[in-house]
Amino acid sequence: MKTIKELYNEKVMSAEKALELIKDGDYIFSAQAAGEPAAILSKMQYLKETGVKNCNINTCLPLQDYPIFKDKEMKGILDHNGWFFSKALREAHEDKLVSAIPQSSTSVLRKVLSRLEYEKRRPVVIATVSPMDEHGYLSLSVSAIYERDLIDKGALTILEVNENFPRTFGDSQVHISEIDALVESNRPIPIANLAPYTDVDAIIGKNIAELIEDGSTIQLGVGNIPNAVANELKNKKHLGIHTEMFTETMIDLIECGAVDNSQKGLLNGYSVCSFTMGSQRLYDYIDNNPSVLFKSCTFTNDPYTIGLCNKFVSINAALEIDLMGQCASETVNGVQWSGTGGQSETVQGSQMSEGGKSIIAMHSTYTTKDENGKETLHSKIVPYLHRNAAVTTSRNDVDYVVTEYGAAWLRGLNISRRVEELIKIAHPDFREELKKQAEELKIW
Repeated sequence: MKTIKELYNEKVMSAEKALELIKDGDYIFSAQAAGEPAAILSKMQYLKETGVKNCNINTCLPLQDYPIFKDKEMKGILDHNGWFFSKALREAHEDKLVSAIPQSSTSVLRKVLSRLEYEKRRPVVIATVSPMDEHGYLSLSVSAIYERDLIDKGALTILEVNENFPRTFGDSQVHISEIDALVESNRPIPIANLAPYTDVDAIIGKNIAELIEDGSTIQLGVGNIPNAVANELKNKKHLGIHTEMFTETMIDLIECGAVDNSQKGLLNGYSVCSFTMGSQRLYDYIDNNPSVLFKSCTFTNDPYTIGLCNKFVSINAALEIDLMGQCASETVNGVQWSGTGGQSETVQGSQMSEGGKSIIAMHSTYTTKDENGKETLHSKIVPYLHRNAAVTTSRNDVDYVVTEYGAAWLRGLNISRRVEELIKIAHPDFREELKKQAEELKIW
C-alpha cells in the first residue's frame, strides 16, 4: 500500500501536463474569486496544443484577466460561461467571448450538472488548496462554494497547491486519494484591503443597524455599505454570522464581542460562510481556525437552511429598484455587470426565519458624465427598470429597501402604498417626478 506522500508525489505535475487530462466536451468549473487556481488558468491556452474541442470553462468572479478570456482562437476549444461577471468578463462580453448563466447559488450547480448529464459531458473542477496535512487532507481554503459538491459527484479534480493559502474547515477538506492532478505554486494570495466608506454610506449603515436587533444572525456582503453597517453593529449583543462571504469587518464584530454566535439556532458557536477574500489579517484569522466553518453554497444559501436561523438579516445591494419593488442588481443599461449570487435566496430565506428581515441597500442616486464632462444626477428609484434589465429580486420577495433617506418596509404592501414608501426614501429632487410618472403609468 502506498504512503500518503507517495500518492502526493505521483499526482504532482506541471500545469501543462495536468491540462492534458482534459478531454473533448469537458466542462471545467473554476473556483471563485481568490480561490481561483491562477497557475492553471494562466496556462489554459495550452489546450490549443492538445487538440481538444467543444470544452467549456465556468468561472465565478475571476480576479485576473487571463489570456483565454480575450483569445478568439479559443472559440470551439474552450468556450466561456460566467456565473458572476468581473471587469475582465465585462470586457470579454463586448466581443461575445463569454456568456452569463442566469443563476441562484443554491440551485445553479444542480441545474448545470443536469444539463451536462443530458449532453454527456464530464465535469472538471479546478481550485486552489492549502498544503496536505499528515493525514493526507488538503484544504479548499478560501472558496468552498461548490468545489466539494463537484468532487462528490466524481468530477475530474485538478488542484493548485499553494503554501500561501490558509487552511480552513468544513466542506473544504479533500483527501489526496480524491485528486487526479496537483500543480504546485508559490504565488501570493490575492489581497483586498478595506477602503474608507463615504458619509452617505455611513448614514445608510446607521439606518440599517437600527433594524437589526440583538441576537440576530447576519449576512453581509462586500462593499462600502456592508462595512458601514458592521461598524454600526459594534454595540449590539449576541449576533451570529451565517453568510456567503466572510469579511474582515466580521472579525471586528467578533473581537469586540458583538458576535458570539450563541443564539443562531443553527450551528451555534460557529461563524458559517462559503468563501472569503480580503487582507492578510483576514487570512491569518481563518487559518486553522475551527470556529469559522466553510460550507457549500448549496447549504449556506439554501432558503430552508437560512430559515432555521434565528432573526436572520440579509443585507444585499441593488443598482436600481422600480416603484413596484423589482430590484435589478446585476445589469447596467441591460448589459450583464455582475451576477445574482446569493441575493434571491437570502432574501427569501431571511423572511422564512423567525423574526428575520431582508434588506436591499443602495444610494438613492448615481451620476453620469456627458461628452463635455458635465455631471448629471439620476435616481436609482425609478418608475420602471432599464430595458433588458435582469430582475434579481422580484416584487414578490422584496422586504426592506434602505437609502440615506430612510427605510421603506414593503412586505405585504399593495402597489399603491409601495409607491408612497419608496418615494419617501428617494432623493428629494426626484420625488415629484416619480409621483407624476406613477400616475401616468397607472402604478397604483
